[in-house]
Formats: sequence, structure tokens, C-alpha cells
Amino acid sequence: STNRRFFLTYDYSVVCPGPNLNMIVGANGTGKSSIVCAICLGLAGKTAILGRGDKVGLYVKRGFPKGSIEIELCKNGGKVVINREIHVENNQSLWMLNGRHCNQKAVEEEVKALHIQVSNLCQFLPQEKVGEFAKMSKIELLEATEKSVGPPEMYEYHCELKNFRNKERELENVVKERANFLEKAKQRNERNKHDVNRYYEKKRHLDVIELLEKKKPWVEYETTRKELEGIKRERDEAKRQLAALKQAQAPMLRKIQEIDNQLKPTEAQIKAKTVAIREASNQCKQKQDQLDRKHKEIEDIKQTLKLKQMEEEDHQKRISNTRRTINDLKEELAKVGDQPDVTPQINAINVELRRNQEERAKIEGDKADLRRERDNLYAECRMLERRLSDMNNLLNAKEEKLRDRHRDTHAALQWLRQNKNQFTGNVHEPMMLVINVREHRFAKYVETHISFHDLRAFVFQKKDDMEKFMTEVRDKMNLKVNSISAPEESCSRRPPSRNIESMRRFGFFTYLREMFDAPDEVMSYLCHQYKVHDVPVGNDQTKAMIKTVIEEPYLKVLYTTEERYTVKRSFYSNKISTSNSAVQPSQYLTITVDAEEKQQLEQQLKTCELKLKDNDERLKALQSDAAALDRRDNELLAEKKHLSEVKGKKRQLEQKISTKQDSLRQMEQSVIDLKKIEEETKQKIASVNSQKVISHALILFLFFWRVHHIEGASELKTTDQRKVRLTEHCKGLLKKAKSICKMQYDESLPEDLRNAFNKLPDTLDEIDAMLNEERSRAECFTGLSESVVEEYNRREQEINNLEKELEEKSNALNTYRQNISEAKERWLNPLKQLVEQINGKFSDFFRSIQCAGEVDLHAENEEEYDKYGIRIRVKFHSSTQLHELTAYHQSGGERSVSTMLYLMALQELNRCPFRVVDEINQGMDPVNERRVFDIVVRTACKETTSQYFFITPKLLQNLQYAEEMTILCVHNGPQMLSPNQWNERTFIERCLQKNAQT
Repeated sequence: STNRRFFLTYDYSVVCPGPNLNMIVGANGTGKSSIVCAICLGLAGKTAILGRGDKVGLYVKRGFPKGSIEIELCKNGGKVVINREIHVENNQSLWMLNGRHCNQKAVEEEVKALHIQVSNLCQFLPQEKVGEFAKMSKIELLEATEKSVGPPEMYEYHCELKNFRNKERELENVVKERANFLEKAKQRNERNKHDVNRYYEKKRHLDVIELLEKKKPWVEYETTRKELEGIKRERDEAKRQLAALKQAQAPMLRKIQEIDNQLKPTEAQIKAKTVAIREASNQCKQKQDQLDRKHKEIEDIKQTLKLKQMEEEDHQKRISNTRRTINDLKEELAKVGDQPDVTPQINAINVELRRNQEERAKIEGDKADLRRERDNLYAECRMLERRLSDMNNLLNAKEEKLRDRHRDTHAALQWLRQNKNQFTGNVHEPMMLVINVREHRFAKYVETHISFHDLRAFVFQKKDDMEKFMTEVRDKMNLKVNSISAPEESCSRRPPSRNIESMRRFGFFTYLREMFDAPDEVMSYLCHQYKVHDVPVGNDQTKAMIKTVIEEPYLKVLYTTEERYTVKRSFYSNKISTSNSAVQPSQYLTITVDAEEKQQLEQQLKTCELKLKDNDERLKALQSDAAALDRRDNELLAEKKHLSEVKGKKRQLEQKISTKQDSLRQMEQSVIDLKKIEEETKQKIASVNSQKVISHALILFLFFWRVHHIEGASELKTTDQRKVRLTEHCKGLLKKAKSICKMQYDESLPEDLRNAFNKLPDTLDEIDAMLNEERSRAECFTGLSESVVEEYNRREQEINNLEKELEEKSNALNTYRQNISEAKERWLNPLKQLVEQINGKFSDFFRSIQCAGEVDLHAENEEEYDKYGIRIRVKFHSSTQLHELTAYHQSGGERSVSTMLYLMALQELNRCPFRVVDEINQGMDPVNERRVFDIVVRTACKETTSQYFFITPKLLQNLQYAEEMTILCVHNGPQMLSPNQWNERTFIERCLQKNAQT
């Protein structure tokens, strides 16, 4: 029940409704809708729901400073009493809940707990909002239905799904962006990979050169060491032979010493020999035998000399062969030397290679500059594309709103875009798409001032073009669209009747025309038809001075911060009458796109793309030049390799000649002086022949011993000298080798170096040849530095980080998708069942009035949960097809029938405690009004349904009523009794008496 004091048309009134269908009947202006307003405001509803005044103080009866509402709600286990006292002066309210003061939020929470939704058109449909129901989009209707009859968690699941989907979109965009960025990073690094590979290939050659240079002294040391080992073995052999000779000569030396002692002449010995001649003769014979033996020894000495001569002859042959080999090598060297000196050619090639290197460095620098320029251009293009995409998204959002609101206009728009070349003059898309407000806060004024009928209209410069357009879209395509022909003479720059400066004292700050931009033809029409150039817009100061402002004779329409005022003057009495209405929030024009800026961005993007194309062509030209340089470098390096081989062959021949000459010098130093030995041998043999056999034998023996002894000692001395020299040389080479390898003197060769050395050649000639080849190959790689590798590795690290980030984002995306799948299952299956139940009831109701209707769950994309909606399709004539319920396709009465039957379909599934429908039967034809009334009575009077308020100013005669109905007759006016004096029984009795008298 509700009590109202000083509320709208009432001083005081009490309404006691019944538990089922409550039919509130009364003539227009008696206060039926005041009951609806009291229910809404008493339950903490917003004034915007009612569509009347925007300030709560406007609902207090004129002339009173305050008004009050009391609502009693019955529920299981008790009741809830809500009191609201409204103060006009400050538009504030005092609240009480069950007799205790509270704030508005506490009332809102209590109302919400009772599942009362006065903001839901499926539950609370005031008179001013009846037409809004059919204007609701499918999306809005679904949400209203979910809140009204769905389980409590259904709408929460839907919101959760939409949030999940938004997060999914964000993650999809992030994943896509990261994937694109990763791909571009890989492409950039791939372009540098060739240089990096060339750098590492050069480094491999340099590493081999370093190893060869490290091994070379070790090979030199090892060669010298082996030579030293050979000298040591020769020395040991000579020492052994000398020792053996000394040992063999020891007995002979003793005998010679004895004979030498015996040869010393003494007189006693001479006498003794004279006496013993016979004995001497025998001894002489013995000596002769001994002499013969000595002669034989002389022959042996001669034979030894001959052997020595043969040895020397063989030695000379080796010397001759070595000399011949040297001469052959010199002849081969001379042949090579006869060829021109390749050093200038090699130098020329090196010069050209360096020049190519400089050119390549310049090319690489230019390429790097172009790549940076391309990256900047690419970033600029992406930025411009994003800005254009944002603008296009805004335009698409506008178009989407147009499509939801008026599909025919949207279809005509698509046709126009494909056939614009058929028109000779300017043709503009619907005004709502081409009007751009300069500030968002201005949108509500422009949208309030221009009717939606014109906002969706196409504007033509020429009438012929308009007629051609209407023939195509209206007559041939059967689309309901609006079109406008702009004035032949432009009105877009028409001046206002008063300068805005002269009106600032009233708070006016601009004219409506200055709040938005539009093409000339559109602005011309709006100035001509809507006088936007002459409609001032003010602020709160204007509102405060409104009584003074409306006295100005030149003002016909004006705006304050929140209201529109229309001023009219009587032609006869010149009296002023005004009407005002609230300025509603903008639905379409808050989305603004600066057409000029968009055109500039498109031109900038085109220029940027042309620059990118030019950049690519220049980069390709540089790459072609670099490829030509690479080919030329390969040719030069091949030629240089050939010349280096020629030059290396000469060096190898020189090294061989030098080695052979060293061997020749050693052989020439060790030659035997045979002439001297032969002369000495002859002298000694002659001396032995002239002396006694023993002396002769002694001389011969001494000569033999001396020759052999001296020669052995000399050879041993030479060997020792070579050994000392080679030992010092070995030590120097070993020190050098360890120094190059950065080793301590007492440190052995590391295992890694030993393994590396094993893979390299073992001779100096092969090492030198390989060194020449590796140096030539290394020189092929010019213009490379570690910075290329560092940049490559840095980007590789970035790529790895991006891949990890992309993996994390992809996993998060998959998790969201799993959450979406689970939430979708929780939400969609019950929703489908709910819509099927609504469709069953709705279809039955339509069949009962001999029409057709259906309700279905509509989704263009199953994954776009914010685009799901409930679609109502109806057919009132057997010759037509089912059409979607919109604000334009059906007549007003058909929309009212469809709205009422949909609400009745919800009634039996009801979760809310009551429903309110105000004057929905206006515009219905009598047949449909009777049928709908029957359905309402039948449905709302069931015990299982909730309380229902049906407000109407008129009723057909002979309607079918039910006992469960409560009929509340509203008769309010200055001649009526006050409610506390009204007696229903007395009134009925008087009516019966009057009828009886008649």
C-alpha cells in the first residue's frame, strides 16, 4: 500500500492494492500515473526512470515545500515500511526504514534483496517509457529479462562472461601484438645472421691461424730436437769406437814401449850382439818374418786408405748430388722467377679489396640508416593505422548503433557506399554519422534538438540524386529510410539574430551551431530547419534567471545546463507560455570523429606508405650493390689465392734450396784431406823400409794408430760443437714456443692444445702453406666487427624474452578460454531453457489472438557474449512474414500488444514481487485490446503469479473480469471529496438508487 502527502496532484491519498491484478482506472489527469511515480520514488528509483522531471523536488505538489511517500511491502515473516520525505528547496530526501532513519543506500539494498527492479522495463514500465520498450536493443532486452525472471546468478554469470571475453580480447591483442613484434624481431635478426655467420667464419680462420702460429715454433723445436738426438747418437757412436780402438791398441803400445826401450844404443849391448851373431841371425830371421808381417800390415793400411778413399769418393758423390739438386731447384726457381712479380698484383687486389670493404661499410651504413628509417616509418605507419583504426572503430560503433536502431537505414548505407558513383552531387551519409560534436558534453543538446527521424536521414545536394536514391532503396529494395534535400542556397553561415556577447548576462555562452561540425549541406539544412544558428545554450545562471530570460522577445528555444525551454507568445494577447523538458543523455553523438583529421591521417598514412615503398626499393638497390661487391670480392680472392700460391711456391723453393745448402755446408765441413793422409803414409812407409823391421813396424803402426786416433778425436770434437750449438738453439725454440702459448717454462703442453695441434699439419712446409691459405681466406671477410655479433646476440636475447612472454600470455589466454568455457556452460544452458519457456508462453499468447510470434536467443557470434540478445519476432497479418519487433516496423498498437504479451510471458516465470504497466493499451485496436485484456486477467490472476499493476485511462465495455482482481478507480480534482471523507458503500448505494429511479 502507499500513502502520499502533497505528492504531484495529491494533498493526501492512500492506495491499498490487492495481491494479484490491480487495475487502476481513471480519466486523464486524475493522478493514475502519480501512483506509479510514488511507487518508483518510494522504492529509491531514479527520476530518469519516469521520464518526467529530472529533479525529485518537481514531484512535490506545486506550492508546497515538501512532500512524502510511505510504502508498505509484505514479505514472508513480516513487512517492510519505507518512508521518503522530499524537500523542494534542495532536492534532498529523508529516509526511514521500518520507522528508523537511514540513508538511501540502505533502502536500495533492502529493495534489491526483495528482487524489486524499478529500473527494469520488464518489471516496471511507466507511461513515458512504454514506447522505449520496443526501442530496446536485443542486448538490453536480454539483460532486462535476465534480471527480471532469471535465476539470481544468471546475470552475474553473463557479466562474468563479458568480463572474461574482454580480458580474452585484451590477451588476444597482446598475444597478437607480441607475435607480430616477435616475428619482426626475428626477421630483423635474420637479416643480420649472414653478417654474423661471416664474422664467425672469419673468426674460425683467425683461430686456425692462431693455432698454426702457436704450433709452428713447436714444430721448429721438434725438428731441431730430433736433429740434436741424431747428433747425440753420432757422438755416442764415435766415443764408443774411440774407446774400442784404445782398448785394442793397449797391448801393442806396451810392446812398442818395450821395443823403444830396447832400441836405445849402449856399448854393452853392441858387444853382446857382436858375440852372438848367430843368435842375431836367428833373430834377424825372426825380425824378417816380423817385417814380412809388417809389410802385410802396410798392405792392410793401404787397403784401409783405399776404403777411406772410397768413402770419400761416396761422400763427394753425395756432395755432387746435393749440388745438382740445388742447381735443379735453382733452375726451377729461375723458371718461377722468370714470371712477373705477383706482389704488385696482390697489392692491387688488396687495395681493391680494401676499397670494396670501404664501399661495403658505406653500404652497410646506408642500409643501417635505411633500416632505422624504415623502422621509424613502420612505427609511424602503425601509429597512423592505430589512430585511423580507433577512428574507424568509433565510426563502426556509430554504425553499429544505427544498425541496432534502424536496420533499413544501415542497409541503405551499405548500398550507398557501393554505388556512390551513380550520383552527380554531394551525398552525405546519415547525419548521426557525419555530425561531430566539439566536446562530449555538447552531444546531449544537439541530439535533443534534432529528431532521430532526421539524424538517420541521408542528405543530398541535388534533388535528382535524392529521387534516384529513394527509387533504389525505398521502391526497389523496400527499405524504410529518410532522405533530405539541402536548401539550394546555403544557410550554413547564416548569422544569429543576436550576438552571443549581448546574451552573456543571462549565462548564455554559445549557439547550438558552434557546438558541432558537419558538412556544408548538412549544416545548411539544420540552420534552415532547426535554426541551430539561433538557439542559445546557457548554464545554471540561465536556469536561475529563467523568468527574466523568457521575457526576451527574440527567444523561442533555449537550453540551460539540463533543460530545454520552448517559449510561445499568443498572437492575440501576446501572453507567454513556456514548456520545458529534461535534456536526456546522448546515445549517438558522444562518439566523435574529426573528418578533417581523419582525412589528414589517411593522407599521412599514404605518404608514409610511399616512403616505405621507396625505402624498400633503395634497400633492395643497396643489397644488390652489396651482392655485386661480394661477387667481385670472391673473384678477387680467387685470383689472390692463385697469385699467393705462385708466390708461395717460390718461397717453398727458396726454403728447400736453403735447407739443401745447409746440408751441403755440413758435408763440405766433414770432408777428409786424402792428399795429406797419402803423403804422410808414403813418408812413414819409406822411413820404415830404411829402418829395422821393428822400427819400420813401429813407424808403420804408429802411423796407423795416429791416423785413426786423430781422425776419431777430430770427428768427436766436431760432433760436440754441433751438439752444443743445437742444444742452445733447442732451448731458444722451446722458450719461444712456450711464450707464444703463454706457458710457464716448467709447464707442459696443455691437453686441449695438444689435441688441437694433432689436427694440424706436422711439417713446416705444410704449416706455412696452410697459414698462407688461412690468411687469404680471412682477408676475404671485410667490414665485420664484434658490434654486429653483440647486436645480434642482444636481439636474440630480446627474442628469447619475447618468446617467454608470448608463452606466458598464450598460457594465460588458454586459461581464460577455459574459464570462459566453464562460465559459458553455467550461463548459456539455463538461459536457453529460460528463453524456450518464454517463447512457449509468448507463442501461445499470440496464437490465442490469431497472430504469430516467437522469441529466440540471438547471437551473431557465439563467442561475443556482450552481443547476445533476445529477439522478438511477430506477425499480425497472415500475408506477411515474421518481422523483428522494432520501434519503426510495427504500428504503435502492434508494438503495445507485443510488449504486453512479452511481459505476460514473463509473468508466469516471475521472480520479482510485482510488475507495473502504465497505459500500455493506448493505440491498440478494440479487438486486440480485448484479447490482450483477457490474457492479462487470465495470467495475472493465477495464484502462482506475482502482484500486477495495470494502469489505463479507458476500458472497453463487456470485458471479462475475475474475482481475484482489484479495481482502483481514480477520480481526483478540485471538486472531489478528500479521501478520508469518501465512502465507497454510500457511493454504490446512491448509484443503485439512481439506476432504480431511472
